[in-house]
Amino acid sequence: MRYAHTVEQVRAAEAALMATLPEGALMQRAAAGLAAAVLDLLGTAYGRRVLLLVGSGDNGGDALHAGARLARRGVTVEAWPLSDSVHEQGLAALRRAGGRVVDGVRHRPDLVVDGIVGIGGRPGLRPNAEAALAAVEGVPVVAVDTPSGVDVDTGEVDGPHVSAVLTVTFGTHKVCHLVDPAATAAGVVHLVDIGLDLPPAEVESLQPADVAALLPRPAPDAHKYTRGVVGVRAGSAEYPGAGLLSVAGAASGLVGMVRYVGDDAVADRVRQAHPEVVGGGRVQAWVVGSGGGEGAGAALEAALADRVPVVVDADALPYADRVAGVPAVLTPHAGELARMLDVDRETVEAAPLRHARRAAERFSAVVLLKGRHTLVARPDGRVRVTTTGTPWLATAGAGDVLGGLVGALLAAGLSDFDAASVGSWLHGAAATLAAREGPLTAGDVARAIPAAVRTVLAEA
Repeated sequence: MRYAHTVEQVRAAEAALMATLPEGALMQRAAAGLAAAVLDLLGTAYGRRVLLLVGSGDNGGDALHAGARLARRGVTVEAWPLSDSVHEQGLAALRRAGGRVVDGVRHRPDLVVDGIVGIGGRPGLRPNAEAALAAVEGVPVVAVDTPSGVDVDTGEVDGPHVSAVLTVTFGTHKVCHLVDPAATAAGVVHLVDIGLDLPPAEVESLQPADVAALLPRPAPDAHKYTRGVVGVRAGSAEYPGAGLLSVAGAASGLVGMVRYVGDDAVADRVRQAHPEVVGGGRVQAWVVGSGGGEGAGAALEAALADRVPVVVDADALPYADRVAGVPAVLTPHAGELARMLDVDRETVEAAPLRHARRAAERFSAVVLLKGRHTLVARPDGRVRVTTTGTPWLATAGAGDVLGGLVGALLAAGLSDFDAASVGSWLHGAAATLAAREGPLTAGDVARAIPAAVRTVLAEA
């Protein structure tokens, strides 16, 4: 599992560790990891130029000590202080190693190290930091711990901030590394272990081993009913494809049977495409809403009458307040969640973590907020972030496949939270497999789900 801790948690863990170490030892650990990552990105030391943008906090000290290590390896290192006071020991170490202090850009560097603001800084940047970044526009930036200017604990961005190609973080991931829009600004995140002892985190991200451990597997004496039966109430005469794609996601081999209930014309097409799918009957979970049109509310009422877990998607989302008392997964994109919460779409996109949690609490359900980094939120505030996927996944019908897949995992026995987060992870992994040659369609994603399952089980 990849955990994302808050600033308060990290500071407490750092304080506890520093009490057991010689003065400055923790910063040296961080600086060593930062310098190694920068060298790896540069590819070579001699002839390379690195500019350190240095603020007054410990991130500036990390940057200065890392710069000293780089200078000793042959890198030309310059430090541009952006505060009246910077880390004195770090600055002295840089000078002893041959680094220089500058007040602007003398030579265009190969790489910039962002040591402007620490994890306790407020969102946004001061004008002199903005000006310094403008002076090196186009040069790759490596952020120290977190990109300066983002909100570390929420992933929100309010005002100017650093956009890094690489963020080197220490001890643990922070929320801004996983949650957009700040996660986009962080670029690739490299974690350096500095020995922190940390408590559980409310924000986490499944890794392949976690998915493999959660995936339902048939027992030696399994039959189609013991493996789970999922029902799909999706599609309509106007949107038949939504029903087909929801069934395709459900019929990916993770349950013993799929039942389809809906428009007769859609049912005929479902049976042609998926001859193993049968009609109505008892199920362990329902998938409702995709392409349901005006009948989505009635379809949801019929599904809820069975008192089994339900996935509520698309046209059924306006009726989400009816799911109280039944394990439910709501699967909106930002626009749908905005309508559910009566806010603007831009408001949700600017603060997805806040609004996913708000919706989960309001509807007493797990909320799967689809996006570049999908968020799966529980009513108690715990969140999992999905980081698998590819930009090619932004294609019509992909959400219908996801709903069917999550429903299958519910029917197979996973909890609502596990089904949503495992389903989202597999959906992204399947898209990545399917897109190896480039563009894909929603049907490609559905067909790649079994391969994604085989891959994660083989690697476990």
